[in-house]
Amino acid sequence: MSRTAEVSRRTGETDVTVRLDLDGRGDAEVHTGIPFLDHMLDLLARHGRFDLAVRATGDLEVDAHHTTEDIGIVLGDTLRQALGDKRGIARYGSAHAPMDEALVRCVLDLSGRPYCVFEVSMPAPRVGTLDTELVEHFCQSLAFHAGMNLHIDMIRGRNTHHIIEAVFKSLALALHAATRIVRDDLPSTKGTL
Repeated sequence: MSRTAEVSRRTGETDVTVRLDLDGRGDAEVHTGIPFLDHMLDLLARHGRFDLAVRATGDLEVDAHHTTEDIGIVLGDTLRQALGDKRGIARYGSAHAPMDEALVRCVLDLSGRPYCVFEVSMPAPRVGTLDTELVEHFCQSLAFHAGMNLHIDMIRGRNTHHIIEAVFKSLALALHAATRIVRDDLPSTKGTL
């Protein structure tokens, strides 16, 4: 059973295409025009052991907001499609990821009921060309379009680069755990997710 999907979204502000293979090897080909975001999406693929291709162009002359948001939207839509009916998945995933002094916890449920709690402090307003407040916005867009209940909490951290890297690594590890095939049935008492 192939658990792959490709989704495109074109607006007056962005043009985004995402291809995802949930059972890949962690290969990534990411081109967003935002170097630090490219780095974080590469981490997401490698540590989640997904094959991920992201091509995005956007109105970066304005700022990175629309591009970052739309990548989260399209990645969420792609994840939801790749999961299909979710039969057999673990459904829940949790992980802690350290990065030097930073430690972040991610807990998620691929329930089909979207929610995002993001309790992460960002000491610096920017890393590279990325406004750090956009990390939360990316996670919200991803959660709502994937149909995921997502909680990300910073346990400790001082360096903003390290904190954000721990966010993406913990998200990758939790997504890997939640998307694994571990059973024969649908993991829901309701009979649907």
